[in-house]
Amino acid sequence: MADPILIAKDSEELYLLPKMSNRHGMIAGATGTGKSVTLRVIAESFSKLGVPVFMADVKGDLAGMCQPGGENPKVVQRVAELGLSGFEFKPSPVVFWDVFGEQGHPLRTTISEMGPLLLGRILNLNDTQSGVLTLVFKVADDNGMLLLDLKDLRAMLQYVGDNAKSLITEYGNVSAASVGAIQRRLLEIEQQGGEIFFGEPALNIMDLIQTDSDGRGIVNILAADKLMQAPKLYSTFLLWMLSELFENLPEIGDPEKPKMVFFFDEAHLLFDEAPEALMQKIEQVVRLIRSKGIGVFFVSQNPLDVPDIVLGQLGNRVQHALRAFTPRDQKAVKAAATTFRQNPAIDVEAAILELGVGEALVSLLDEKGTPGIVRRALIVPPHSRLGSITPEERRRVMQSSIIAGVYDQEIDRESAYEMIRERRAQAEAEMQNQVEASKPSPAAKGASNVIGAIATSAARSIGSSLGRQIVRGILGSIFGGSTTSTRRSRR
Repeated sequence: MADPILIAKDSEELYLLPKMSNRHGMIAGATGTGKSVTLRVIAESFSKLGVPVFMADVKGDLAGMCQPGGENPKVVQRVAELGLSGFEFKPSPVVFWDVFGEQGHPLRTTISEMGPLLLGRILNLNDTQSGVLTLVFKVADDNGMLLLDLKDLRAMLQYVGDNAKSLITEYGNVSAASVGAIQRRLLEIEQQGGEIFFGEPALNIMDLIQTDSDGRGIVNILAADKLMQAPKLYSTFLLWMLSELFENLPEIGDPEKPKMVFFFDEAHLLFDEAPEALMQKIEQVVRLIRSKGIGVFFVSQNPLDVPDIVLGQLGNRVQHALRAFTPRDQKAVKAAATTFRQNPAIDVEAAILELGVGEALVSLLDEKGTPGIVRRALIVPPHSRLGSITPEERRRVMQSSIIAGVYDQEIDRESAYEMIRERRAQAEAEMQNQVEASKPSPAAKGASNVIGAIATSAARSIGSSLGRQIVRGILGSIFGGSTTSTRRSRR
């Protein structure tokens, strides 16, 4: 059995049981109350147990996990205050990632793997536009064509728009206005860095689930300070990663320790303005991913940020102080207080307003999966450095990374854009040379030949394991993505 994780201490030590970590958790509290430190402590402890971790660094203060701590006098004081014998300041094994490739290894996915549901949310499409986007993906999928980057999707949108009449019988109406609106939204995403985010080599999700030479789990840190400027891109990307883990990992039930722990910071961004269909998918993924051995911790300022249907699945809870300046704040305090298993010795509602920095109300699952009574306790200090790191320190960590060089060079191979362009050129040449009246019209010939050539070329590219149709998973990404043509052998 894996050693329990010391989270906090009052008159007794409070432990998070690794076996119960895939029952998920919540870390909540106002800004400056200690959420990031709690997240760091839990991540360090899982890494020590050999469990890989993924987290987003939205403020730049988690990068210090790659360096030993000890320079902060408050941390040293907390170690002495809690009487933590044998406490040692040391770093965790870290891999830095960055969608923009500036503060970490480039992190990409393809348009096909993102799928129409999540991409439609990023583009903020209405129902009609989302329907057209789904149709475009359907045409591509039915013919075994992968959409790798933004220019591929643009080319496919143009093709569907140009051939709307020939496609209407099988796929339904295509609105030219909707196609134009989607194209405009793609330009907006491109300005936000989408041309960097979508492409190859695409992330192999299994590269996140690794250990170092000492058996410690790798702490994957996504530099998200710049990404947060596009909040829907940030939240949808993390949701895509979660769905990829769900679709690629086998069922293992309740292991002695999780296979991976995923921290979803700024959790409210995931649920803001999410359509009902997407909310149902999110709830389904969170509920089912536990059987894959994945623990998910939502991190947010306000517990009301997480819908009840998801909040009810979060068994391990750490609640830092909340403020009650507004009616909504007061409602949040009452809601947070009622979700704990009550302790007769604590007025939970009053305590939430009184907690100091680094102090929290803690309720953790016992070995039977029953929530423990809420305890007011001090969070134990982290072993690594609090705060950011220097560019030189980051560079050294990246150079020694276990995936150094794997994703750094972008690949732009033949895909939908090139194939459609090639077939269009062939169609134009044939139009000039074929004048016999018995020949089909150029429009009809283009409608059959373009798709036929694309299907043949894509089928060769994809290989026999995928065949002529792309199978999509619960959130629209390619099921079994690690076997598709968007993957390449890394080792």
